[in-house]
Amino acid sequence: MALYFTSINSGSNGNCYYIGNENEAVLVDVGLTCKEVEKRMSRLGLSIEKVKAIFISHEHSDHIKGLAVLAKKYKLPVYISVATLKSSKLLLDEQNTFGLSHTQNIQIGSLRITAFSKFHDAADPYSFTIECNKVRVGVFTDIGSVCDRLISQFKRCHAAFLESNYCANMLANGQYPYFLKRRITSGYGHLSNAQALDLFLNHRPDYMTHLLLSHLSKDNNDPILVEKMFNSVAGDTLIKIASRDQETEVYYVCNQDTETYNFDPSLYQPEQLNLF
Repeated sequence: MALYFTSINSGSNGNCYYIGNENEAVLVDVGLTCKEVEKRMSRLGLSIEKVKAIFISHEHSDHIKGLAVLAKKYKLPVYISVATLKSSKLLLDEQNTFGLSHTQNIQIGSLRITAFSKFHDAADPYSFTIECNKVRVGVFTDIGSVCDRLISQFKRCHAAFLESNYCANMLANGQYPYFLKRRITSGYGHLSNAQALDLFLNHRPDYMTHLLLSHLSKDNNDPILVEKMFNSVAGDTLIKIASRDQETEVYYVCNQDTETYNFDPSLYQPEQLNLF
């Protein structure tokens, strides 16, 4: 059974990632409005009825903007740590809200989601891996520094969303105020291109087929530069930039082969989506 995955959006203007198999899926973060998530999933031919749960990495607005509305509309369970929920100030259905803890494993149908803590300037931030049939996809963004936990999970992934937020030179010479530059590079901010590349070079497994570089800064990075950096050492791993303006293609990975999975939305329009 394959895992299908796509970035609905990735960047400081909103983050949302879809990972699932033929029967069920999860969303990691909902940093776009409910309506926008619906529109983008519809364009990809993805049925929101397959989404069985939402996992929240942390409380920053670009990760939770549409959470309350989407979860309420589709009665979706939300997995969010107690500290993150408190800091978010969101009102969620208590009966359908569940806690997160470090190295916790959660079963959603045949999907196994592992949560683990990370370095970021938030109340209680988490990264996730999603596994089905011994195939694993990781969602590793908003990370201040690479730690043993991240390395250990990255080494097990067949595909991953990996933050490559900023070019160190562009940030240093850019217009951001000093306090913001310091926050980004503090070890609790974001991963630079060089840090992400080092993780990929030294710890990617031989079977990693896809790397979607994520959460690129609009002002302090260049998608063309990032793609060239990684493609020069990628080997057989497909490198893609997760856009901050639109959804990516839907990809799939399984134990035997992998390729771009192309939907034809004209052949499948989910009846449950009300986009008007």
